[in-house]
Amino acid sequence: MNRPHGVQPFPNDDDRPQQPDRPAVSARQPADAVAADTKRFSVLGLLALAAAIAYLCRHPLGVAESTIRSELQLSRVQSGVLMGMFFWSYALFQLPGGALGHRWGTRWALSLYAAGWSAAMLLTGLSGPFAVLLAAQLLMGVAQAGLFPCSALVIRHWLPVRERGIGQGTLSAGMQVGAIVTAALTGRLLDDGLPWRSIFMIYAVPGFLWSAWFVTRFREYPGTPLRSSDLSSSNAPPPAAHERVPWRVIASHATMWFLCGQQVFRAAGYAFFATWFPGFLQETRNISIADSGLLQSGVLAAAMAGGFLGGLLTDHMFRRTGHLRRSRLVPGAGGQVLCGVVILAAFFVTSAWVATALMTAGSFFSALGGTSATSVAVDTGGHHVARIFAVMNMLGNFAAAACPAIVGWIFERSSDWNVVLVLFAGIYFAAAVCWLFIDPNVDVTRPRSTRNHSGRAQVLR
Repeated sequence: MNRPHGVQPFPNDDDRPQQPDRPAVSARQPADAVAADTKRFSVLGLLALAAAIAYLCRHPLGVAESTIRSELQLSRVQSGVLMGMFFWSYALFQLPGGALGHRWGTRWALSLYAAGWSAAMLLTGLSGPFAVLLAAQLLMGVAQAGLFPCSALVIRHWLPVRERGIGQGTLSAGMQVGAIVTAALTGRLLDDGLPWRSIFMIYAVPGFLWSAWFVTRFREYPGTPLRSSDLSSSNAPPPAAHERVPWRVIASHATMWFLCGQQVFRAAGYAFFATWFPGFLQETRNISIADSGLLQSGVLAAAMAGGFLGGLLTDHMFRRTGHLRRSRLVPGAGGQVLCGVVILAAFFVTSAWVATALMTAGSFFSALGGTSATSVAVDTGGHHVARIFAVMNMLGNFAAAACPAIVGWIFERSSDWNVVLVLFAGIYFAAAVCWLFIDPNVDVTRPRSTRNHSGRAQVLR
């Protein structure tokens, strides 16, 4: 692979064959290896922090929904549209967001995105009419759209294959940390009398601080000096920035179709946990706003644990067996099946605590398999990994965008939340079926790819 002048080969260079249990650079001295590991995981920590801040800004709307609906005199359908508005722009701008990371480099792109979603959060707190709230949510979606495609590109640059599961798991855990904090804190602050607008403006601050830190500290590739005035070395875009994207080839791969399919189903399911779940508890189990926020934070904490443990599980299975497909398929399909089972079980219980415990377990199992999906996107994306990840995430978020409004529409006609539970159990079962047709050993950007028939991973050249 051609690199900009001054860029040295990085430890996970996919143009060089790797063995699952072999150090990334065998000649490296132990002290150098420790330093390299520290740098890699520092970068991963920065990405996880960005994900946490992004979800801090993404989730307070669900907890404050009843307060905002009452203050602005909105219908349930309008509330559903407002909560889903973020996902529409978030989905539509996945591809442009990923492409900008390829062209500008992830250092500048991610810094811009963090500042943008923080500005959108500030606008949400300052807004008055309903139309302005909608516009702020649209802007939030645009700004956050490139975060995870660009993060996937950073993970491909900085982490070898044997560590990508834990990389994606840590990123997933970071998302849920932000969601947990905002679910627990927002409800408590609202109950204490703090206006929802003030809460939203406070949540805008961390993103601005992260953006300023990242743009001054991050390096595009391992082993390159950071000099903000020298874009030709440390921050030059990768070769794929100017390559024509082989969309026809990508669309011809069954793995790409089913990878996107499972994402559609999983994202629709997650949208219920992120939006209507507090309202479900408030209206069916007479739970207070503060308590519903705390219970939602428990569900999201389970998702955090599931995502992190899913990353550990995929990496452990790969290191033990060298079988890439099995290490992705078992958590991916198994997690969705178990999620569907426990959500369906919640249909038969009346206790708020038992129902919440079952939903919490469902959230854990769904996230356990979610890490496998993002790892497959990195495995199969070649030099266009940010775009592959963007396509998958885009389609998933179209489903997530439609979900809140559809749930509001179903409830207004049936007044029965149990119908919603059955629907989402079926959605997770469908996600599990998609996993049976996903092969992480292929390169979906190449018309012909090399595959080891034993299922062991090979580097595609």
